[in-house]
Amino acid sequence: TDDSSASEDEGTVFDVPSVQADPLTSSYTYHSPLPSALANNSGEPCILGVDEAGRGPVLGPMVYSICYCPLSKYEQVSKLGFVDSKTLKESHRESHFRLIQSHQENIAWSVRVLSPQDISWNMLKMNKYNLNAQAHDTTIELIRQVLIKGVNVTEVRACTQSTHPSGTLKIIDIIFRPPESYKAKLSKIFPGIKITVEKKADSKYPIVSAASICAKVTRDQVLKHWTFVEKELKSSKIFGSGYPPEEAPQGSITRLFEQEEKKQEKPQSRLFMDMGLKCVSDF
Repeated sequence: TDDSSASEDEGTVFDVPSVQADPLTSSYTYHSPLPSALANNSGEPCILGVDEAGRGPVLGPMVYSICYCPLSKYEQVSKLGFVDSKTLKESHRESHFRLIQSHQENIAWSVRVLSPQDISWNMLKMNKYNLNAQAHDTTIELIRQVLIKGVNVTEVRACTQSTHPSGTLKIIDIIFRPPESYKAKLSKIFPGIKITVEKKADSKYPIVSAASICAKVTRDQVLKHWTFVEKELKSSKIFGSGYPPEEAPQGSITRLFEQEEKKQEKPQSRLFMDMGLKCVSDF
C-alpha cells in the first residue's frame, strides 16, 4: 500500500485521545472537537463515514467509529490518501491517524468503545440484547450525537463487508447485512440524509477509510495497554490485533490457560492422574 501521503513523525509521542485508563470494564464514547471549518458555517453540509474494528477478534473491545467533514472539503480530504486500515501495517495506521489529527480544521471523528464485559452482559441477560442489536444501536447513537451537536450531515456511507489482511478470514459485518435492509433502517431513522451502505466501503470511500483508521488505531492502543481485571493473571501483553488466526493472541491465550490450570490443579488430582483414576469433580 502506498503510504507516501501519511508521513510518520518519529519524534513525537503517539497520543490517541480516545483511549482511557485501564482496566477497561465499562463502555465509553469519545468525540473529537468539531472541525474549525464549521465554526463560521455550522449549517454547511457534511459527509460522514461509518466503520468498526473488533467484530472478529477473540480479545479486546469492539470499537465503532464515525468520521466526517464538510462536503466542500471532501475532495481535499480524499487527496490525503486514506485507505482501509486492515491493509496497513500498525505503524502506517498510526501515520494515517496523525494525518487525521493534523487536519482537524476539516475532519472530526468519534468512537464508541464497547467493553467485553458490557457485550457479554447484554448478550447473556434474560432479555437478550444480541451483538447485532448492540452494533445497530451504537452506530445509530454515534450519528445521532453528531446531529445533536448541530452538524448538518447530508450523506452517510457505511461498510458491509471486509477481509482480514491474511486473506483467510472474511469478516462479515452482520450489523450491515443485507445492505438494502440496513440502508432502509437508517433512512427511516434519519430521513433527508442520503444513505450509502456497500460492501468494502472502507476501501472505496476515503471518509469510511478514515473512520476505519480511527476505530482500528483506538483498538490497537487499548490492547497495547490492556490490563486484566484479574490482577493475578500474568501475560506478556503481546496480543497483536486479537484475531484468532494470528500467532500472538493464540500464544497469549494458551499461556493464560496453562497458568490457570496449574493454579487450580490440586495435589490429590495429580496423584489420581498418576494412578489412572479420576476425581468425582472431573465428571
